[in-house]
Amino acid sequence: MPTTPDDAELELIRRSGVALRVGRLSLSAGTGAYRVKASMARVARSLGIEQHHAHVTLTEITTTSHRGSSFRTEVTEVRSVGIDANRLCALERFAQDVERRAPVTVEDATRALDRIQSARPLYPAVLNALWAAVACAAFAFLNNGGLVEVIGVFFGAGAGQYLRRTLVHRGWNQFGVTMLAAALATLTYVLLLAAFGALGGAATSHEAGYVSAVLFLVPGFPLVTGALDLAKLDFSAGVARLTYALMILTSAALALWAVSMLVGFTPEPEVPPGLDAGLLLSLRFLASFLGVLGFALMFNSPWSMALAAALVGMVANVVRLWMVDLDVPVQAAAAVVALLVGLLAAVVAPRMNVPRVTVSVPAVVIMVPGATAYRAIYYLSNGETTQALAYAVEAALVVAALAIGLAVARMLTDREWGFER
Repeated sequence: MPTTPDDAELELIRRSGVALRVGRLSLSAGTGAYRVKASMARVARSLGIEQHHAHVTLTEITTTSHRGSSFRTEVTEVRSVGIDANRLCALERFAQDVERRAPVTVEDATRALDRIQSARPLYPAVLNALWAAVACAAFAFLNNGGLVEVIGVFFGAGAGQYLRRTLVHRGWNQFGVTMLAAALATLTYVLLLAAFGALGGAATSHEAGYVSAVLFLVPGFPLVTGALDLAKLDFSAGVARLTYALMILTSAALALWAVSMLVGFTPEPEVPPGLDAGLLLSLRFLASFLGVLGFALMFNSPWSMALAAALVGMVANVVRLWMVDLDVPVQAAAAVVALLVGLLAAVVAPRMNVPRVTVSVPAVVIMVPGATAYRAIYYLSNGETTQALAYAVEAALVVAALAIGLAVARMLTDREWGFER
């Protein structure tokens, strides 16, 4: 016969529900499985739960909480996959607060989580699109585009991100939205440059900015956090996250390929502009700073957090470009600067009381080879498998190198990463 839970079991149900809610909010904000588990465990201990175990994938969490002779297993699903750095920061500070005041009541924890969940995005859709436009325009310069291409990318990426933000918030399928946003961004770019040519502008190499117009769709956060999950031997979460990132990349690249077939573009790498060495270095610093800043703000980071990530990313990306100019293999340069980013984040993030991932990931997203990955899928769609394989291997090696650099930095500065318990 069914039995009625006693008071101790009811209390465990309430407490485990709070810990699971922390996991749901963390997962929906885009952090890796290792961070989700750590946040839930900290809150569970503060609520008096004696043991807490969790299994986390890209969209699902299964937890078991123990208290005395009772245990409770719960399963939840998170259908919304997005990135919200401000929520991650709020959840980190919430976990610190409940640890400091432990034991805390379920009511106090629930009220705090209500405030975190109900917080509106820091920036409306227009500003969010502006941040994407700034980031991609900076990418266009770093990808050897000229002034005309940079301006075209600014408007194309802004239009695409505005459409994506609007449709995702209305619950549309993410992969369909990605294709629509990529198509709008590239078409806007092409039409703007066609108008420039019709008005008597000089002939330009449109391809220099064509791929950059869709780089706001590069799933840098899932790529990096997925690879970090693999570094923690969390294969179910890491493989799921990387698969999601690959599907987003493929969706955007197929739209880019379709538009390129209409207009006759080939996304080949461009020749670097013939600028004075001092001027080129200065512009690289500026473009790297603005690129990271734009992405960080697009991820809903507060300004202080975004500026910190931008400064770290600016230094690291310029060092990476300098190493590549010296013919250092791109994956080796990526690993070195990702290690640098991880070490700098280990110094900066605790002083700002923010999660390291909110500083380190935006700083390395600008180094994720989105243009290379798009070219791989473009050539694959054209049946040019040799060229596609070359670009795909290069992109995969760079992403792996970025993850290795960040993981080594965590191992050097965090005992939880350095030793398995």
